[in-house]
Amino acid sequence: MSLCRLIIETKVRPLKAFLIDRYKKGGALRLGHNPEPQLRENDVMVEIHAASVNLLDAKIRDGEFKLILPYRLPMVLGNDVAGVVVRVGANVRQFKPGDEVYARPGQDRIGTFAEYIAIDAADVALKPANLNMEEAASIPLVALTAWQVLVERAKLQKGQRILIHAGSGGVGTVAIQLAKHLGAYVATTTSTANIDLVKSLGADVVVDYKKDDFEKVLKGYDVVLNSLGKDTLEKSLAVLKPGGRLISISGPPDPDFARENGSGWLLQQVMRLLSSGIRRRSKRRGIGYSFLFMTANGAQLGKITALIEAGAIRPVIDRVFPFEKTNEALDYVETGRAKGKVVIAMK
Repeated sequence: MSLCRLIIETKVRPLKAFLIDRYKKGGALRLGHNPEPQLRENDVMVEIHAASVNLLDAKIRDGEFKLILPYRLPMVLGNDVAGVVVRVGANVRQFKPGDEVYARPGQDRIGTFAEYIAIDAADVALKPANLNMEEAASIPLVALTAWQVLVERAKLQKGQRILIHAGSGGVGTVAIQLAKHLGAYVATTTSTANIDLVKSLGADVVVDYKKDDFEKVLKGYDVVLNSLGKDTLEKSLAVLKPGGRLISISGPPDPDFARENGSGWLLQQVMRLLSSGIRRRSKRRGIGYSFLFMTANGAQLGKITALIEAGAIRPVIDRVFPFEKTNEALDYVETGRAKGKVVIAMK
């Protein structure tokens, strides 16, 4: 084989990836091949060593976000990555081949259930030196969500009181630690089996939802971070004091999100209608309601890296699956029983 032919075939070689061909609730991902991603001038090409699985992946597969995230099918799933930079675009100066990095790719460029991914350098950060690849892959999406809720949206202050629902979940385990680092008084909800875990992360008050109603136990809180369903969302109003903030990452989306997302007029009206009930009830109590859909941000992830290296935040991983068992990993996440994160190891 000539050198020229070898170079051409190397550039276009098919890469293993888990894809969806159509939206289907509960459908299995297809293990297939995908072309090597195109490297843009502001991108880094990352050889993936590990990726983590999020409920967001299942919701995308099910088609729940097809109106606000219009992906072109077939597509590769996956929203978290840790790996090694192998090439950089012409405009990239902050990274070089060989750098160990992690990221939550931009929502329009996901695809970490694969061997390689091209990511905008602005969405990437150097991997924390004290984490291995699997641990690092568990962090970006959930930590950025916690950061954007607590620091950016709620502006959580020392001494304030926050309720973080589902404290043993992916977002909850990081949000508890971040809230404690910020000096807040933290309450959380979890099941009996996970009480010791959330206490070890710093929770001051733990409500066992199998035994107690959180809305009857907790009063006078400044912030609630909701990641659960409509019933929990509405009951959370009773926990907050006037002037408090109810921030939901599980919906319903509000008009502000629709505008920020660049949604058209019709979709903005749909989101206005979907959130009208909770916004109306919040307003009557003097509480601010907002929906947050986290966005990729390498600068914020860099700040999270510093907290991890300082020991303020540690990853919580339930299980690590080999790449070939990505479907099993996704099934496990959907059970809702995972403590912290579920990770896929490529290497």
